Amino acid sequence: MNIMDYIVEQALILIPVLYVLGVMLKSTQKIKDWCIPWILLICGVGASIALMGFNINSIIQGVLVTGATVYTNQLIKQTTIKSKEGENIEYKEH
Repeated sequence: MNIMDYIVEQALILIPVLYVLGVMLKSTQKIKDWCIPWILLICGVGASIALMGFNINSIIQGVLVTGATVYTNQLIKQTTIKSKEGENIEYKEH
């Protein structure tokens, strides 16, 4: 199952927008990490409604683009951590 098969082309622009918003929220000290996905969900649904009008499809699209954004962030984070761990292991072996 590929989540991108379910996101309409019109809503794809929201993924990088939400990603940048998430990075900005992460850099603030006042917002706790656990709040960020919820804030992104509200923004994603709101932006999707603004793009496509108020209907069930736009709400679903908002949830999907938020999910894709958070999933992308986790992939980047996990890949970066694994890469750094691999570099440290190689460095220690020498």
